[in-house]
Amino acid sequence: MSITKASKGYHERMFPGYHSKFLETDPEFIERFDNFAFDEVVNSDDLDDRTRMMAILAVLIGCQGIDEYKAMLPAALNFGVTPTEAKEIVYQAVAYLGIGRVFPFLHVINDVLVSQGVELPLPGQATTTTENRLQAGEQAQIEIFGDGMRGFWKSGTEESRHISHAAANMRIGNDKVFIIKIISQCIPYIGYPHSLNALRCVDEAADQ
Repeated sequence: MSITKASKGYHERMFPGYHSKFLETDPEFIERFDNFAFDEVVNSDDLDDRTRMMAILAVLIGCQGIDEYKAMLPAALNFGVTPTEAKEIVYQAVAYLGIGRVFPFLHVINDVLVSQGVELPLPGQATTTTENRLQAGEQAQIEIFGDGMRGFWKSGTEESRHISHAAANMRIGNDKVFIIKIISQCIPYIGYPHSLNALRCVDEAADQ
């Protein structure tokens, strides 16, 4: 088995002192996966580890990869993702996935944070109230996209909404190159088909 030095080093930074059982049960798979995910992919661009980890946490919730999420959350915290940031990723996912799919992740993040000595609940971060959140959210969309976003939350196809989110990222300063870097870092966790679909949305948004 030939796991690269770079892959071993990155794995040790994520999981200090951890020895995977898969090294014994599935050595050929681990060699291919670790070299791809923790060497080839992470060294393909200059994205910082903290940003990379936030993206990985988000896509693992999206693809319902709860076991991998449980494994990667401590690594994300090791790489500078704060408990507040990790919680916000879970909270924001509810609007897209529904509580039925996000509920188990709330338990996982709470268990991991408590195991690391983090006191819950975390300090409040809300900037809106129940009464004004819809209006405030719509106003934020209008400020990014213009008046055409008024009422957009209740119209449009799901596909156009995905393209809209890619365009919003570009409007607030996350250019196409940056978004492609994010998508690339998520390939080991969501696979090529989903990644290619995300790239298509980015291309369409950029064309607009």
